[in-house]
Amino acid sequence: VQLQASGGGLVRAGGSLKLSCAASGRTSSLYSMAWFRQAPGKEREFVAAINRSGGSTYYADSVKGRFTISRDNNNNMMYLQMNSLYPEDTAVYYCAGRHYSDTERYTEVLTYDSWGQGTQVTVSS
Repeated sequence: VQLQASGGGLVRAGGSLKLSCAASGRTSSLYSMAWFRQAPGKEREFVAAINRSGGSTYYADSVKGRFTISRDNNNNMMYLQMNSLYPEDTAVYYCAGRHYSDTERYTEVLTYDSWGQGTQVTVSS
């Protein structure tokens, strides 16, 4: 499966952005999906995850209540709606996917075997 993230940009603090992740290839084997982010000089960190059906979602404490993850399996898309953005949300955002099974280890980078190229989100103060 190939993943391509888009939708990043420059926004003022308090603003909103919606990221998209398009999946192509053998998407029938794609189960858990997630968003991670990486700021300069920092490790890649978990942001949000969603299971195959979309019935279960998980969020990092830092984004809970502000971000919403969703997916459209019919169109092979995943989304991240980001509201009330802070400057500390500035990072490159990556979408990730796991094949063949859902997982309880949804916060771990090594759980996922497909990654998109990243999209830059910059929040100005």
